[in-house]
Amino acid sequence: MTRSGFTVAAILLALAVGAAPAGAQTPFDPPRLPDGRPDLQGVWDFRTLTPLERPADLADQAIYREEEAAAIEAEAAAQSAASLAPTTERSVLPVGGDVGAYNSYWMDQGARLVEDQRTSLIVDPSDGRVPPLQPGAVNQVLSLSEDVGGSLPVRVRSAGISADSHEARGLAERCILGFNTGPPILPGFYNQNIQLFQTGDHVVVLHEMIHDARIVPLDGRAHVPEHIRQWMGDSRGYWEGDTLVVETTNFTDKVASFNPTVATAAGTGATLHLTERFSLVAEDTLQYEYTVNDPTTFTRPFSAVLLMKRGGTLYEYACHEGNYGLYNQLAGARQEERERADAGE
Repeated sequence: MTRSGFTVAAILLALAVGAAPAGAQTPFDPPRLPDGRPDLQGVWDFRTLTPLERPADLADQAIYREEEAAAIEAEAAAQSAASLAPTTERSVLPVGGDVGAYNSYWMDQGARLVEDQRTSLIVDPSDGRVPPLQPGAVNQVLSLSEDVGGSLPVRVRSAGISADSHEARGLAERCILGFNTGPPILPGFYNQNIQLFQTGDHVVVLHEMIHDARIVPLDGRAHVPEHIRQWMGDSRGYWEGDTLVVETTNFTDKVASFNPTVATAAGTGATLHLTERFSLVAEDTLQYEYTVNDPTTFTRPFSAVLLMKRGGTLYEYACHEGNYGLYNQLAGARQEERERADAGE
């Protein structure tokens, strides 16, 4: 087998426990609902400084050294303090091009690395990197600051290929899918939280980012027919011991198989099989693991693990307050075209 839940669990155990003596770790017994299943309900915050992929200069280094981790977290703290300083001069992040968009005050990139100080969220393969693409696999790499041209559909979450129409813009710009909600869930920018609701036969994963709610049946029903395709796929869940497993298929081909960043899109959702695992590993910690399996797009499956923290509040994400931002973007482009035509350009 290329990969299994046991394999990834073993990797995580080795990273977290290290050289601890046998028996030193007491398994966590989660709070339970009347049906005996772990109670995963609540708001879970998934912000982190840990990157999705291991930085190239760290090569085979799976764990940050203590001084490296301290330096990364100190730098993040300094940036956060600077963004909150009483001044009108705030550092502008490179998003939104000439407009400036959000500055660092509004960003929510996390204060700490994951607790085991991994150098990447990806744990399998062992190099901590997204596997290579298959020859001929669809791959969109766009710019956040300019229109770069390309073909439809646009599968990136932000950026776009032109301002010719709404379809030429990214899925988050169109208020269809959030840039961090996935699935799978990827940390990024702000609104980095979910809320879980649970009954005996359903689990709901609520993403306030673009107001998406995945309603996951637990009753063993089959997936919808092959020809029915959805933006967030068709999810079915079941329990493996105290771990909630969610398998999702039937994604539309208008989404990517995986978005490594908000401006990149690899493959199409048409051939994606996504497996997610939710496990309560401490009173305040939800372990979220996902495996992307798409042999049409990637040379092998890959898995990542994210530790979410309990707490916080979900705030409404209005997405352009009715999406007038997208209208204005396209209207501005049409005005520029008229002006160029009047000038004989």
